[in-house]
Formats: sequence, structure tokens, C-alpha cells
Amino acid sequence: MKIAFMVGQFPLLSETFILNQITGAIDRGHEVDIYADLPGDITILHGDVTKYKLLDRTTYLPSIPENLLWRCIKGFGLLATRLRQAPLKTLRALNVVRYGKPALSLWLLYSLVPELASSYDIIHCQFGTQSFRGMAFQTVNSPQAKLVTTFRGQDISRFVAQKGPHIYDRLFSRGDYFLANCEFFKQQALELGCPRDRIKVHGSGLECDRFPFRTRRPPAKKPVRIATVGRLVEKKGIEYSIRGVAECMRSYPNLTYTIVGEGELRPELEQLVRSLGLESKIKLVGQKSQEELIDILETCHLFIAPSVTAADGDRDAPVNTLKEAMAMGLPIISTRHGGIPELVDDGVEGFLVPERDASAIARELSELLEHPQRWPIMGRAGRARVEAQYDLSRLNDELATLYRSLLQPDQPPSKTASLLPT
Repeated sequence: MKIAFMVGQFPLLSETFILNQITGAIDRGHEVDIYADLPGDITILHGDVTKYKLLDRTTYLPSIPENLLWRCIKGFGLLATRLRQAPLKTLRALNVVRYGKPALSLWLLYSLVPELASSYDIIHCQFGTQSFRGMAFQTVNSPQAKLVTTFRGQDISRFVAQKGPHIYDRLFSRGDYFLANCEFFKQQALELGCPRDRIKVHGSGLECDRFPFRTRRPPAKKPVRIATVGRLVEKKGIEYSIRGVAECMRSYPNLTYTIVGEGELRPELEQLVRSLGLESKIKLVGQKSQEELIDILETCHLFIAPSVTAADGDRDAPVNTLKEAMAMGLPIISTRHGGIPELVDDGVEGFLVPERDASAIARELSELLEHPQRWPIMGRAGRARVEAQYDLSRLNDELATLYRSLLQPDQPPSKTASLLPT
């Protein structure tokens, strides 16, 4: 099969779940290209980006200005270039009579790839927000390709809150199949009108062998190390874990807390740590490669993922960093938020607390510190949960099966639904 992955930025360390599907398709012998709106940060690369030479497979499409006047002005220059490169394709992209608004708005022109020699079998839009580019790309470059869209979080929460409940109407009528990375977001899509027989839960997988399991026990005469991994944005709720750990430190001073990640809230969070007088115990260490992250988690004992619903409606799925920590045997404290309860059973792999409740985080952290005999049990349960439900190889096999079924006219997608995990 020939597959085009549509992404917003590439590469991004925070989106290993997309990288895992791309490399999984390559490992299964498929021809893969990546189309991105913007380049990501190449100063810290995931090892697979280099191993698979993914930057050589990546094409950056012209950005589409939201301002219509600027889009038209920029479009004149793009039009001149495209007419020289592929005159017939370019004129087709401007056919308003045939294509209507996508042509008039210049989305088709901006999505044209003139050098594309052959068409794709599958166009897979990673995030619903990429489906608009995906539909335009399909129209002008590969009209016979099957269009698959995965909903992952902000695209089915914050974006819908901003754009309204009908934003995906055209996609739902045109798309061939839809995936959601958890049941919570599948239900959100169904409420918006996604066809029930064309959507299935397909979780983000993990290559567990990359994340060595270790039984966690309290260290003798050394600090108990706690970690959080996530972007420093509102929905990650890190303010509340900082406050919760600080509260717990009043009774258990022999703790350290490492926060891995980068984002717009870093100055505010650093100021919060300073205001608590805990600069020596709570460290924000910035963004790390996956190899560096594994090294950090190997030295830790407990993990906190304090996700919250952001003011703009943004929510989390069962995030991969939480799965990685569970795979490595870390007992968990997280929140009853979005898709997280589908990953963590309260009292089994760890504890779940209400959103934005720092005192509840402190209370459950104290519970773990007072009962360290539970750490190995929770750690083994977490590893087993990830292996059973989020094995990357199995999930990539099932994704390839879905792709093939879409290309077989005698096997409609609804008949392959059982092949995907619920």
C-alpha cells in the first residue's frame, strides 16, 4: 500500500504515537510519505526519525493564511509557481464550478503537490484538525484514496468548542473511516454526528520492550523520587501536582519531584516553585529525548499525571507518557479526566483523584508513602494493563488490516470493526 500521513508539525517529541504508526507501516512493507503544515523541533529528535530517515519522506505543504486577503496575495505567487510546474493540475484546483468552496477558498491550490507521480491508497489524517487539509489533498492529488481520520484530544474537545458542533459535518459525510484513541473521544465524535458504523476505538500503542520494567520499592536513606512528564500547558494540570507534592513534603520532606516537558506555562510554574521555597526539591528540567526520559523514569519511584479540563475545553486521552510510566512499573496518581479512567483503575494501577484537587493528590501520595508494600503490586498491574491493551505491534497490525479492508469493495469497513480494540 501507498500511505500518506497528514500531520500538523513534524517531527514532534510529544507525538510519538504518530511516529509509532508511521514506522509501523514502514516495517510492514508499505510505502509511506508524510505531509506536514509546519516543521517541528529538530534539535532533539526521536531516534526513529533518524533510523527511518523520516525527514527524507516529509513534504511541508504551503501554510494557508487564515486572513483571506493575505491568502489571496500569497496565493498569486503560489499560482504562478504551480502553473509552471503542473498547469493542468493547477487549473483543476481552481475549478470552482466542480469543487465549490474548497477551490474558491484556495485550499485546493495550497494543498496541490505538483511533483506527485502516483496516487495513494490511504490518506490518514492524524487529528481531526488535519482532515480539512486531508480532504483538499485527496481532491487534487489522489481522489481515489481512502480517507481515514483519527481523533486524539484537542481536535474533538477544544477545537469543537471554538468552531461549533457542525465543524466536522463535511468530514463525516465524506470520510471513509474514523478512529478515536479512547472510548471517551469516540462518544464525543458520535454526538457530533460521526457515522456509528464507521468509527472504532484504536488506542495509541507502546513498544513495551523499550521501557524496562523494574519493581519499585522505597529507597534506603535516599529521597523518594516522583516524576511528571507532559507539556507545560493548562490541561496537564501541573500546577496542582506541584501544590500537592509541596503539601505532602510538609510531612514527608524526603521527596524530590522532577517535571519533564516544555511549554508556555514554564515561567509561571517556576515562579510557583520559587514561591513555595522548593527550588532544591522540585525541578523543571525541560524537554527530553525518549532515551533521556527512560533514564529519568528508571530512577523514579512514583508518577503523577494531573490532567485537567482546560478553560478552552481541551482534554486528554490516555496519554502515552502515562502508559510509559506504567510499563516501567511506576505506581500512578492521576485524575478522573477524559480517557484516563480507561487506562487506570482507581486502587489497582494507582489512584485517581478529582481534577484540580491538590489536596487529594497530597492525600493519595501520602497513602503510597505510608504503604510502600503496594508499590510492586500496582507496578505489575500497570505493566500488565499496558501489555494487554496497548501493545504497539498488535495495534499496528490491526491498523494495516483496516487499511486493506477499505481497499476491498466486497469487504465494507463495518465488517472489520471487530478487528480493532474496544
